[in-house]
Amino acid sequence: MRPESHPDAFPVNPPADPDDPATVAAHDWTAFEQLSEVTDHWRRPGWQPGSRAYYWLLTMPITEFGDQVFRLRSAISRLPYDPIPDDGIHLTLGRIGDTENASLRAVRGLLEGARIGLPTAFDLTAIPITASKGAIRYSVAPWTPLLALHAHLAQATAAAGLGPMKPSRHLRPHIGVAYSFRRWPATEVRTVLEPLRILPPSTLHVTKVDLVLMRRETGAYRWDPLAELPLPHP
Repeated sequence: MRPESHPDAFPVNPPADPDDPATVAAHDWTAFEQLSEVTDHWRRPGWQPGSRAYYWLLTMPITEFGDQVFRLRSAISRLPYDPIPDDGIHLTLGRIGDTENASLRAVRGLLEGARIGLPTAFDLTAIPITASKGAIRYSVAPWTPLLALHAHLAQATAAAGLGPMKPSRHLRPHIGVAYSFRRWPATEVRTVLEPLRILPPSTLHVTKVDLVLMRRETGAYRWDPLAELPLPHP
């Protein structure tokens, strides 16, 4: 599956080689260089007070990044960003549905269906560091196993009568570090981030996918883990 351009994605266009870490990192940074300002992430639509929603996530311990996340937090401490908590580092694969429209019975059926034919485990490279309109984040590569996993989960979600999830070809995989809480000149963010781009990449071992019940609190997303689906060994 090849990723495609989409006006609501960031970057709008996919990288020339979505499996090459250097190409992906350069492409993401070039897209961020085109922004004149960052926006308030928390003003995005889709969340109401007290709402809860089911999500597919790849969660990962902060220890997999060594001391990088702590260094990044220190560097951006004077910028208008809410750091993602230690236990909140994740890669979002897709929103399944909110609790008002997704019954527990349907979610149980989804889990049963999603376990069948899961793609195999894979390694992911997390490349420091870039930003989008509303977040500071790691670029990641390769995309091919991520898109395959996303497509499998999207199909299982649809078969359970839930979703729809975002089309896999429009996915822009990334791992967040912090969310902006106000509008701010992007040039000031780039000035802080650019020296950090020399930090070495981290290798992440993706061995499971998580189904969680997510809520939004002040300055953070929090969730209750519901199930882990182990990915088969290659």
